[in-house]
Amino acid sequence: MKNLFLSFTYLFFLSVMVSCGPSSTQEEGTDMSDTSNVAQEEQMGEVTLSPAPEAVDYSDAILEMSSPAEGETINGNSVSFNYDVTNYELGVQTSDADQKPLANSAQGQHIHLILNNNPYYAIYEPTHQMELDNGHYVALSFLSRSYHQSVKHPEAFTISQFTVGEGESEEVDLSAPMLFYSRPKGTYTGADAETLLFDFYLVNTEIGANGNQVRVTVNGDQEFMVDEWAPMLLEGLPMGENTVKIELVDSEGNLIDSPFNSEERTFTLEEATEEPAS
Repeated sequence: MKNLFLSFTYLFFLSVMVSCGPSSTQEEGTDMSDTSNVAQEEQMGEVTLSPAPEAVDYSDAILEMSSPAEGETINGNSVSFNYDVTNYELGVQTSDADQKPLANSAQGQHIHLILNNNPYYAIYEPTHQMELDNGHYVALSFLSRSYHQSVKHPEAFTISQFTVGEGESEEVDLSAPMLFYSRPKGTYTGADAETLLFDFYLVNTEIGANGNQVRVTVNGDQEFMVDEWAPMLLEGLPMGENTVKIELVDSEGNLIDSPFNSEERTFTLEEATEEPAS
């Protein structure tokens, strides 16, 4: 840990020396590939974004959605989501959950259902009924471990679109690159507020040091460039409300034109509630 700290100190003073020199500013075209890879842990102020430890692998897990069907128009507002899950068990604890310093669902493994890039619904059964307003929906569903870390491979997610009620539907190009927000979400209390899972989902795109990247802005002023699609740990946040904004950008830092991109969420950290003396 001491050597890691010294490495960060060296990088910090090196960046200060460079910024004070005659080189061009970032606005003049700095190549994003020169930024530090978060796989080596970026530290900006007190907030850090670092790689999460390895998790149980579900490389053979398969998720399929049989309804709503692609392009279906549903009469009424009651919508039934029906899934087929293979090589993955819903409703059980992920075997390494007790080794993770993360908020964990007591109901076990589940599906994250994201509609139009709004906050996800956690689904613990292969069939789920919900009431939706009239409108057009893009549904992204993916398998989630009990501590909300997504399973990231092509067979572990589905994406489709459907319409609820009457009215014209605006078809979305589902072949376009898209970025979906997953975690952090909601309210974290006590020990759960110390280390948060940061997780997002990519569709039809890859990220890398010399290509597309995900720009992460924490509380409006701390920025991280993410060039690897992997779960991460967000630490050092203050108590109270916090915000995270994610953006899919190209190698020059330009926002990619996409049906779903540039999403910002607010979540809350709370101190543990002390038990009253008996």
